[in-house]
Amino acid sequence: MKNKIAIQMDDIKTIDYVFDSSFMIGLEGQKRNYEIFYYHPNDLYIDNGLVKARGFYIELFEQDKNYFKFLSEKIEINLEEFKFIFLRQDPPFNMHYITSTYLLDCLSDTTIVINNPTSVRNCTEKILPFKFKEFMPPTLISQNIKDIENFLNIHKDVITKPLYGNGGEGINRSNEGNLIGIETANDYLDMPIIAQKYIPEIKDGDRRIVFFDGEYAGSVARIPAEGSIKANFHAGGIAKKTDLVFRDQQIIEAIGPELKKLDLFFVGIDIIGNFLTEINVTSPTGIKQINQLNNVKLEQVFWDKLEAKYKIV
Repeated sequence: MKNKIAIQMDDIKTIDYVFDSSFMIGLEGQKRNYEIFYYHPNDLYIDNGLVKARGFYIELFEQDKNYFKFLSEKIEINLEEFKFIFLRQDPPFNMHYITSTYLLDCLSDTTIVINNPTSVRNCTEKILPFKFKEFMPPTLISQNIKDIENFLNIHKDVITKPLYGNGGEGINRSNEGNLIGIETANDYLDMPIIAQKYIPEIKDGDRRIVFFDGEYAGSVARIPAEGSIKANFHAGGIAKKTDLVFRDQQIIEAIGPELKKLDLFFVGIDIIGNFLTEINVTSPTGIKQINQLNNVKLEQVFWDKLEAKYKIV
């Protein structure tokens, strides 16, 4: 048990090797002699009180092609056989995702899920920042288009996006003479919309700041492509080295203890200028970019902290 880990993630055959932090975590675990079991969230289930998954033991390789191989046929396994399970599938954060957290909650305390599934379920990434609203820009969450229009009338220049979206999907800007954000918000009203006052500093990118066990681990600036307002790497954002600037240190000191209390071990927050915009707890990225720009190996820091926390020798 002590030498086995499981990773719950999206289809391993289609991951973005350039950006995928799950791969880095798994590869470092492999270097530390953990066997790796991979399964898709669709293959997680509960049978007579036992939390099980169907998946594969795998081997990982540090190369952009043929970066993994299956070591077994698809097998059924009791997840209590593993010391750690990494909950790493990407949003959308829908009922399917929420059900995964309920099932993982049924595991005994001898199997540790990173991040804690109860906290992942309770800490919606665009709502959790309201615990630290002194660092947020003016923000509205509503499913009523009139509320969003009123917000635009007050703040004149706003960003809108679906509350449970990811990767830059559905992010648009509205201001006088340009109502595309309001118009496209209508396409997403099957869920609430988040609207925030536009922050001009986005032209210099947002900053992804990574925490391990409530402590600052590293940061990277994500610069939007020319003419874009989307800084997400998956939406074409370009990685650039950054220090802690503006109110970054204050925000880190305020957020860190809360993340540790919630048992959210691996978190990535997003800051634009002076303002906190998101706290990403599902499957944050950024490890590879921070490594490349700062000549560090955050996956080693991740595992050092994890093994120390749970006293793995």
